[in-house]
Amino acid sequence: MSHLLTLFWSFLQVGAFSVGGGYAAMPLIENQVCHLHTWLSAEEFAHLVTIAEMTPGPIAINAATFVGTHIAGLPGAVIATLGCILPSCLIVSLLSWLYRKYRSLTLMQSALAALRPVVVALIAGAGLSLLKTALFSGEPTLPGLDWLQAVLFLAAFFLLRRKKPSPILTMFGCGLIYLLFHLP
Repeated sequence: MSHLLTLFWSFLQVGAFSVGGGYAAMPLIENQVCHLHTWLSAEEFAHLVTIAEMTPGPIAINAATFVGTHIAGLPGAVIATLGCILPSCLIVSLLSWLYRKYRSLTLMQSALAALRPVVVALIAGAGLSLLKTALFSGEPTLPGLDWLQAVLFLAAFFLLRRKKPSPILTMFGCGLIYLLFHLP
C-alpha cells in the first residue's frame, strides 16, 4: 500500500509542476523515478522515454503508466496515471473559468507570454539529459561516446529537419541500422 501512495504522490507532484506538456515533465519524472526513489536507472529511464514517446498518447501519462506498472503492476499503473492527470484536470478547469472571466485583461496576456521561455528551457533541459544518456556511457567525455548512436542521432536530426520524413519511419530505420551493427 505504501508503494501506491508513494507512486500517487510522486506523479501528483509531476502533474502539478510540469508546465508545458509531456516533454517539460520529463526532468521531473526523471528526478522522481531515478533520483528520489531509484525505481529506475538512467538507462532504464531512457528506454522508458523511448517507449512512452512511441506509444500513442501523452508522453508523461504513458511514462506514469509504465513506471506504475513496473513498481506495482496494474494497480500501480492506475494510481500513477491518476496522480499524473488529477492536477491537470483541476488546474485546467480552474484556468478555463478564469480565462473566460478575465481573458481581456492585459495582465492575463502578459502572464501567458512570460511562461513561454520557461517551457522552452524545460524542454531543452530534458532533451539534453536524454541526449547525454543516449550518446555517452557514464561521463560525457570523448572516450565514452557511442559513435554509432552519435552518427544516427545527427543523421536523424538533419533528415527530420531537411526532408521531413515520417518520424516513425526514421525511428524504425535508425533502430534497424543499430541492430544490423550489433548482430552477432
